Amino acid sequence: METIIKNTNEDDAFTKAKEILTAGGLVAFPTETVYGLGGNALDPSASAKIYAAKGRPSDNPLIVHISDKNDVYKLAEDVSEAAEKLMDAFWPGPMTIIFKKKDIVPKETTGGLETVAIRMPSHPDAARLISESGLYIAAPSANSSGRPSPSTAAHVIEDLSGKIDMILDGGPVDIGIESSIIDMSGDTPVILRPGFITKSKFEEIIGTVAIDKAIISPDSGIKPKAPGMKYTHYAPKGTLTIVESENDPSSISTNVINEINRLTKDAETANENVVVLTTEENKDKYICKNIILLGKTSSSSEVAKNLYSALRKCDDLGAKIIYSESFYHDELGGAVMNRLLKAAGQRVIKV
Repeated sequence: METIIKNTNEDDAFTKAKEILTAGGLVAFPTETVYGLGGNALDPSASAKIYAAKGRPSDNPLIVHISDKNDVYKLAEDVSEAAEKLMDAFWPGPMTIIFKKKDIVPKETTGGLETVAIRMPSHPDAARLISESGLYIAAPSANSSGRPSPSTAAHVIEDLSGKIDMILDGGPVDIGIESSIIDMSGDTPVILRPGFITKSKFEEIIGTVAIDKAIISPDSGIKPKAPGMKYTHYAPKGTLTIVESENDPSSISTNVINEINRLTKDAETANENVVVLTTEENKDKYICKNIILLGKTSSSSEVAKNLYSALRKCDDLGAKIIYSESFYHDELGGAVMNRLLKAAGQRVIKV
């Protein structure tokens, strides 16, 4: 398959994208979080194509993207007052809400579940694509399953060129990690995936919100419910290990730096290609030849935006071993660490 690549400012870009989506094809497009791989959410065969292109397990639900808040009532049952408050507060934006689904939504899109995940993106290109196509667009991240999510069109090309019909290039994304997911289908609101909209922000609007136990205790054996949380995800090709302080994971202590330097020296002595992930403030403290900066310690939003690009850069450098600081500086830092721990397969050295 030849993949068409068009910049979103080209005159015919959205017309061509509409034609492809209407015919049951797949179009990758930018959102404010990461690039999505879109297909007609009400077409079971389009959902099957998404799973096939990504190599994604078919029991991993797809998120349905809309451009009008009123579309929720066409797709979902039992839209509560609390859910409406969240939609008013955070849509369009990086929040996905889980509802009980209506029969119009095929189970091929929902991973066999009786619930549907719905999001209204704020990125103008995403909003335009959904609106002009006249479709609800099912769209997971536009990467090969298990790989770091794409924050640029180049990342999508690297993973999916030749596997999908079209890529819309809208430049780098703004946020860099996937949407927050909150389950409003039961009696208690539950965060299934942390993101830019944090627990405290949710609670400002609707009061007490719980967190999925699989997020709190990833080694518990509890299976997470959210897309992107159930399987190994976001991983670079090299072996990633997080090194953090046993007493205070949010602090990059001298002991953490010394341990990363010791591990780096041992690996380089064994002729292994090593990369260290760190921040602007700490870059001069490491002896590693390959240092990748995620941003400033004081800016979790900057770290989030650069995370997946940094993991892909590790691959570009041919890294076999990767050591990373932790980034638990605030709630958004916790969302970053959720992804980084998944990428590391929960490998953590505490010092």
